[in-house]
Amino acid sequence: MKFIILVLSFLSIFSLAKPVKIKDITSIKGVRENPLVGYGLVIGLNGTGDGGGELQNTSMKKLLNGLGLDPKAELASKNIASVIVTAKMPAFGRIGQSIDINVSAINGASSLAGGTLLVTPLKAGDDKVYAIASGQISVGGIKKGAKFSSNARVVQGAVIERELELNFDSKKSLRFSLNDPDFTTSARIAKVINQELGGQFANPKDAATVDLIIPEFYSRKVVELVAIIENFKVNTDQKAKIVINERTGTIVAGGNIQLRPVALSHDNLTVRIKDESADQDQASFAHHIEETSTVEELVKALNAIGATPEDMISIFQTLDKNGSINAQIEFI
Repeated sequence: MKFIILVLSFLSIFSLAKPVKIKDITSIKGVRENPLVGYGLVIGLNGTGDGGGELQNTSMKKLLNGLGLDPKAELASKNIASVIVTAKMPAFGRIGQSIDINVSAINGASSLAGGTLLVTPLKAGDDKVYAIASGQISVGGIKKGAKFSSNARVVQGAVIERELELNFDSKKSLRFSLNDPDFTTSARIAKVINQELGGQFANPKDAATVDLIIPEFYSRKVVELVAIIENFKVNTDQKAKIVINERTGTIVAGGNIQLRPVALSHDNLTVRIKDESADQDQASFAHHIEETSTVEELVKALNAIGATPEDMISIFQTLDKNGSINAQIEFI
């Protein structure tokens, strides 16, 4: 198996990397999607439903009672399936807008292809109905009866019936949350906002939070202010991290992660990372890398001497345990 290394340069205030927009690294408190969920029935299936059961029988009887009918016998059909419907309510979703839904069988239906979702109320965490889902089910060309066709995504399968009250334009303050918490980046965001607005309006509360007092000039013009702020650019900073995918043998690391002096032996490989100013006998080692070497250089050197993916992963694990690598290692 061929070993792959992807090198990502970690940004710093001294780096040549381009600064990024605040909108790309933060979100605003309260401005987010909200999950919706509901229980429904899919009818019109060609023998691929779940065959009934107490849940389906109760639901069908309740539905028919609502239509003025009074069924006495058990209702069980392979043309019907009980489903859970989920969706995401946009932050500024308005009544009448359509949103996508996901439909998943919950009682053994083999396929939802060709079925029709009956009217299904979708509720949020406050137990209020925010959207109504219904319509023809499409499984995107999946063969009828395939296991994974018991799940379907319906584009614009629900209509918003209730709005979230945000009163965004009347806000007196905003809270920006960093997608990747970092004290340095948080401080830089506040500094850039204050410099650009010409006052002390932003305050970094912690590694993930920057609070903003709305300047008087932008009272009732909060949307305009956010449109300006989100396009301010800032140099981000992040902890040195190495991510190793043990399944594929992929290493993702920063090119500037430094290594401390260490001697390491693994199977028939011997690696020594040592201060170049110190005396050493290089002839007794299979490979030599100076103390100022980076992770990128180490991987290149190991590749050059024929190290396998398993060798490299073991070496990085050992370096991490030994404290010889100045980075956080994460395995996925």
